[in-house]
Amino acid sequence: MGPLKLTDDQLSAVMRAAAPLAPFQREQFLQELAAALQGQQEIGDGALYRAIREVQRKHFDSPTPVTALVLDEPNLIAGS
Repeated sequence: MGPLKLTDDQLSAVMRAAAPLAPFQREQFLQELAAALQGQQEIGDGALYRAIREVQRKHFDSPTPVTALVLDEPNLIAGS
């Protein structure tokens, strides 16, 4: 797989998309994103953002809402 040609803004978007992922998920995210974009002559912003959205969904584990923690573990917040 050869290098992708991204603009500075596009590379920043990729790094922002990788930031909320757990460190162990980032490399796989970047590899899958590169594979999704491979073969395109010119990578436009729209194609990049669609690929980011698609690949990030596979790797992002949303945090547990605090309200769910409160309902499951009421003593966790109260400090008891």
